[in-house]
Amino acid sequence: MKRWLAVPLFLIFIFADQVTKYLAQQYLKGKEAFPLIKGVFELHYLENRGAAFGILQNKGILFIIISLVFLAIISVFYVRLPKEKKFDSMRLLMLLIAAGAAGNMIDRIFRGYVVDFLYFSLINFPIFNIADCYVTVSVFVFVLLILFGFREEELEGLSLWKKEP
Repeated sequence: MKRWLAVPLFLIFIFADQVTKYLAQQYLKGKEAFPLIKGVFELHYLENRGAAFGILQNKGILFIIISLVFLAIISVFYVRLPKEKKFDSMRLLMLLIAAGAAGNMIDRIFRGYVVDFLYFSLINFPIFNIADCYVTVSVFVFVLLILFGFREEELEGLSLWKKEP
């Protein structure tokens, strides 16, 4: 993946997240949950003023600061990735993780809460959104790639802190 594609892809991912949240606000807010698969999965509007699983309610400024730090760290890792094609999957995963963090940060800045609307009622899983999917799935795949897709020496240059010889 060409590096010049990073910003447009990042913006497309954020746009997709924000559009789905806008649609959720327009069509789900104040209404009963809409089952997509009865008893399994539904669209259920929620204004989340906390973090994952609703923890740390009303700590928006803290989450914005954490998001900015997280985005800076992701940017450093992204730039340090070797330009070889075999690292394209990691680049894409980093863009998705960053877009997820940015999408929820945008909500916190402009709405004061994160719009969640996806709900697995079968297992009573916490309500989430597209940005959460970006982060969760990408981190899972990223860890698998680090553990099984690359040799340790291929990843040595990615550390935020350089090792002294």
